[in-house]
Amino acid sequence: MNRREVLKAGCGAAVAAASLGLGRVDGPLAQAVDATARTARPVRPSLLRHRFGIGYAPSKTWFYIWNDFDAGAVARDLDAIASLGADHIRMFLIWPYFQPDRKWVSPAHLERLDTLMTLAGRRGLDIELSMLNGWISGIRFLPPFDDPAAPANMYRSARMFEAQDLYFREVAKVARGHANFLGFDIANEMSCCWGLGHDTATGDAWCDKILGLAESLFPDHLHVNGSWGQWFWHDTFSPAFLATRQECPVLHCYPFFCGALKYGSYFDPPSIRMPAAQAALVRAYAKDPTKPIWLQEYGMCKEWMPEVARIPEFLEKTTLAAIEEGVSWFTWWASHDVDHKFELNSLEYDFGLLTVDNKIKPQGRKFKELADQYRGKPVRFDALHAKPLPPAPASHAETWKWILKWLGYEPKRGAKLGG
Repeated sequence: MNRREVLKAGCGAAVAAASLGLGRVDGPLAQAVDATARTARPVRPSLLRHRFGIGYAPSKTWFYIWNDFDAGAVARDLDAIASLGADHIRMFLIWPYFQPDRKWVSPAHLERLDTLMTLAGRRGLDIELSMLNGWISGIRFLPPFDDPAAPANMYRSARMFEAQDLYFREVAKVARGHANFLGFDIANEMSCCWGLGHDTATGDAWCDKILGLAESLFPDHLHVNGSWGQWFWHDTFSPAFLATRQECPVLHCYPFFCGALKYGSYFDPPSIRMPAAQAALVRAYAKDPTKPIWLQEYGMCKEWMPEVARIPEFLEKTTLAAIEEGVSWFTWWASHDVDHKFELNSLEYDFGLLTVDNKIKPQGRKFKELADQYRGKPVRFDALHAKPLPPAPASHAETWKWILKWLGYEPKRGAKLGG
């Protein structure tokens, strides 16, 4: 039995989270979801086994790949990714490239997506499609019909939802032809482009509807919202909503961005055990101590860890700590380094497990070692049963106090305790 057969055995038993009865939104947005998609079902077996994947950052043309597509280069990249023992990729679609007009989705870009999904499938790689992007590595990609001066329109405007609905349905026509389609990731870190701050009721209501749309298109697939800021501050979506509405909430765990370095180094518990602690935090919000968790992004770069020889150690210790706490799926950021011909923030160039020439880096070898050892094995909840889960924080200001207490960790002298 190959690795996809092991991992996908029993995947037909899907789960759609129950509606939370949030405030209604008028017009087409309110009518998007078929109520049958809301029926709660048992946890799908694939979420109870470990998976290992990578966020695909194309080596030759980065995410401009959609406008300058080279199937041969993609095939070589995917060969290299598969050689690392990965069983899935998370792929970013660039929304304005695919949908440059509110009423039109580009057939050429859909054809390129079809080719990429075919190439991934031939290599035993499943694919989660991240849709409304949006925000990638510090770059904003906004559709021409978006008004950046009015970010709330993303969530409140019927005209915007009509565009989103068309986009999802057109991409769904392509995805439906591929057995390796895992599901939709609504977007990557939406609040970086369309932040609502404390108005989480609006964000939650929109997310409920767009997840419902995805579920109506593919009831037996895994659909998520690739957002993380809500676990630490008021940021567009509420933590309780995303913890409960999603079948498998996702984590994006970077010690630098999440504030862990206020309490120690990259190898102290607040950093090395951050995915484990965030998994516990999400489960506290969900009031479910064994809620499946997907570590959708974690990674390390030279700018953060100049002693690059220790990056494989960081990868290993972080992953093993999360496995111990029952995290199900692991997706490293990123597959490839970024060519310096592209102008990005300096930290973004070397998160890859592979070089731009598809050479395996030491952290890539460590990833393969872990993937080969744990891929397909049952998720263990022993540690969770041995350590009762405290109630969720009373406010975002209490988040880091909650995490440090859960870790049983005393910050070093001079560290700032708090949000």
